[in-house]
Amino acid sequence: MAGHGKLRRERGLQAEYETQVKEMRWQLSEQLRCLELQGELRRELLQELAEFMRRRAEVELEYSRGLDKLAERFSSRGGRLGGSSREHQSFRKEPSLLSPLHCWAVLLQQTRQQSRESAALSEALGGPLAQRLSHIAEDVGRIVRKSKDLEQQLQDELMEVVSELQTAKKTYQVYHTESMNAEAKLREAERQEEKRAGRSPPATTAATTEAGPLRKSSLKKGGRLVEKRQAKFLEHKLKCTKARNEYLLSLASVNAAVSNYYLHDVLDLMDCCDTGFHLALGQVLRSYTAAESRTQASQRQGLSSLEEALEALDPPGDKAKVLEVHATAFCPPLRFDYQPHEGDEVAEIRVEMELRDEIVPRAQNIQSRLDRQTIETEEVNKTLKATLQALLEVVASDDGDVLDSFQTSPSTESLKSTSSDPGTRQAGRRRGQQQETETFYIMKLQEYLSGRSVLAKLQAKHEKLQEAIQRGDKEEREMCWTQYTQRKLQKSRHPRPSSQYNQRLFGGDMEKFIQSSGQPVPLVVESCIRFINLNGEDPLVEGCTAHDLDSVAGVLKLYFRSLEPPLFPPDLFGELLATSGTPSWRAWPGRTSQSWKPRAQRRRMTWRGSWRLWPALPTLAARPRS
Repeated sequence: MAGHGKLRRERGLQAEYETQVKEMRWQLSEQLRCLELQGELRRELLQELAEFMRRRAEVELEYSRGLDKLAERFSSRGGRLGGSSREHQSFRKEPSLLSPLHCWAVLLQQTRQQSRESAALSEALGGPLAQRLSHIAEDVGRIVRKSKDLEQQLQDELMEVVSELQTAKKTYQVYHTESMNAEAKLREAERQEEKRAGRSPPATTAATTEAGPLRKSSLKKGGRLVEKRQAKFLEHKLKCTKARNEYLLSLASVNAAVSNYYLHDVLDLMDCCDTGFHLALGQVLRSYTAAESRTQASQRQGLSSLEEALEALDPPGDKAKVLEVHATAFCPPLRFDYQPHEGDEVAEIRVEMELRDEIVPRAQNIQSRLDRQTIETEEVNKTLKATLQALLEVVASDDGDVLDSFQTSPSTESLKSTSSDPGTRQAGRRRGQQQETETFYIMKLQEYLSGRSVLAKLQAKHEKLQEAIQRGDKEEREMCWTQYTQRKLQKSRHPRPSSQYNQRLFGGDMEKFIQSSGQPVPLVVESCIRFINLNGEDPLVEGCTAHDLDSVAGVLKLYFRSLEPPLFPPDLFGELLATSGTPSWRAWPGRTSQSWKPRAQRRRMTWRGSWRLWPALPTLAARPRS
């Protein structure tokens, strides 16, 4: 039953993965369809505009009556922009949704306001403007087709990465299953070994002599079997760890590639489809407004609204609106989550000791590749921006002939011929240059998108490996610190040695301590005076602070205060206070000599012997101990 439950869970996870991949494939196909739809929309719009210009030229001489009929005709009919597609109808009903359609609506409104036109305007509309719109339609179709091919290539690469993720996942599951089986066999062998060891009761001497070799042989075979299965288990466990690491790396790479594609590549491809379209359309309509201004000064009021619509041409805004309308197709899918296999609780890359020599060089290699790829991608991006600027300049410079067709006078006699051979040759050269620049731009865009995708995948792998390495280093440092602390605690627990003298130093009799130790002056007094003599003048020298000096002086004071009996008898306290005001301390023995005479001869001699040593204490303390 447990096996059936695991099988159902694995099938559920696999079905969820297949559903996610199927949803992504649907999104990718919808993106292609949407880009193709936008290209068709632009081409149809340009064809409508070109047809409008030609028909406008035909009815220019009919003045207001012909213009009213023309405006009503294009306003009321469905045309190519009013087909059965739901997206077409949405853009048709809401002309302010996209800036090119808004310009088209303003153009129709301005046409209704016109009352008459001249023959020069008729020739200009039917000639260069219509031809320019046809050229733009061809350019749009070509660049949309190339962008679609490039997007198809990127989608194929993305799905290939997703397929590699599935392969890595299956490999990980296979190795994990083998590891679990090897572990089960090892546990079974260990149980059998324990049974053999526990099934050997003590027997008689004769039986032991006969069955001893057989039992030892059986135990040796069981031990070898356990060792063999232990080695097999470790081998499968290492393979499982490697497979899991590869699966996690592939998972991070796929998520990074998907995020990069949906958040960056799709937007750049949409920009590629729009390359030069808004600018060229704006240039055509600006040429139209310039011709109208030179032909009819009275039409400026109506043209101002069209000029505002042209200024509102917004490629980023149109792109955002298209993304909003087709949010289902362009929203990034859910991230691929890690799916552990049959109770595997490890959800991160582990840097085992056996794998460290493999993972660390791999992380360094990825870092070097990441640096090189970053530099290459930045260089390609700079070239791409320069190429785009050159392409837009070529597109913008293609409408000079239209304005040159007009002179100051709007009469038909002053209209220059727009089909002269030099102008046609110059236009042909410009178109050839534009196509070459366009091809180079598409090539660089493909190189940039591929490099950025590789950069995103390398960055994801590098971050995962760095996190794993840092985590492993931290664990190793913590383990070393724990071992060091334990050793330090063990060293600090050694017992202090006991005193070698049978007399107390603090709170004892100094005479008895001197006799017991054989020291003329107690060592604590000598060491304290040595420290004060060496560091007392400047407590800040060589790291010695005033706190250290006070501590040493406190020890010396505590020693003298705790002596029993005290160093100076209590009956001498008054005389000592009286002698504190004498000019020289040498007068003190003379003044107090009478007080010392009644004391016992033994103690007086001991005190005098000790007293003779006190003036020499600084000198003794300053000498280094041998």
